[in-house]
Amino acid sequence: MLEPEHEKNLWLLNSQGDLNAREELIIAYRPLVFWIANKIYAPNNNLKQDIIQEGMLALIQAVDKFELERGYKFATFAYYKIHGRIINMLERNEKKAPVPIPDEWIQIAGRDFDGYEYNDDWLDVERSLNKLQGCEAEVVKALFLEGQKPQDVAVEKKLDISHVYRLKRGAINKIRHILGLEGGV
Repeated sequence: MLEPEHEKNLWLLNSQGDLNAREELIIAYRPLVFWIANKIYAPNNNLKQDIIQEGMLALIQAVDKFELERGYKFATFAYYKIHGRIINMLERNEKKAPVPIPDEWIQIAGRDFDGYEYNDDWLDVERSLNKLQGCEAEVVKALFLEGQKPQDVAVEKKLDISHVYRLKRGAINKIRHILGLEGGV
C-alpha cells in the first residue's frame, strides 16, 4: 500500500489529469479486486476471470470518480463500486435471479399460464408478500405485481441497481422461507 502522504499527492495529481498518478493508484489498489474476487466470490468459480475483469473496470472508474475532498477513504469507496459492478455482471450473466422464482409468483403478477388454478397456495404467497416491509416490500411489489423492470424501479426509488437486485434476492429468500420452500433463509 501507499504511504498516506504519497497517496494524497497522487490523488491531487490525478485530479489534475496526471495519467502516471492515475496508473500508480490503479496498480496500488489492484489487490483489492483480487481480494474481493477470492474472498466474497468462490475462488473456484468458473467466472473468476470475468469477475476480476469487471472488478478492474470498477476500480478504474472508482479512481476516476473519487473525490479526495469528501474525506472518505478510497478503499471503502472502491470496495462498494467493485462489489456492486460484480453483482451486476453476475445478474446479467445469469439473466435471472440467483434464487429461482416460484411459478406461483408469475401467476400473481398477472401473467396467465395454462394449468394453474387459484387455491390456498396462492393465498399463502399473497400473505407472504404482505409480510415484507419497507423498501423490500416496495421493490418486490413493483417487480412482481406491477411488472416493472429492475432498472425502472432503481430510477423511481432512487436506488442503485445492485441494491434493487439485493432487495429482490432477500425478499425471494424470505418468501421461500415463509412458504416452507427449499432455499429459504
